[in-house]
Amino acid sequence: MKFTVNVECSPEEARRFMGLPDVTPINEALVAEMGKRMEANLKLMSGENMMSSWMSVGTQAQDAFVKLMTSGATAAAASREKP
Repeated sequence: MKFTVNVECSPEEARRFMGLPDVTPINEALVAEMGKRMEANLKLMSGENMMSSWMSVGTQAQDAFVKLMTSGATAAAASREKP
């Protein structure tokens, strides 16, 4: 035998019926904290701040690459000169 029962209830009523805890305050606190952090990060991500951080990293990386290539070329040239 097979039968189907349809029950209409709100999510709150279903939660209470099943004995699950109410996590609404925790969820609201979490969402509020995430909102604060997002706002703080958006302030840091202004166009001027992003460009200045990218440019400082970019020039440092470029200088390191030039030094690496120079040392490699110097070592290659020195190894060719040895008989």
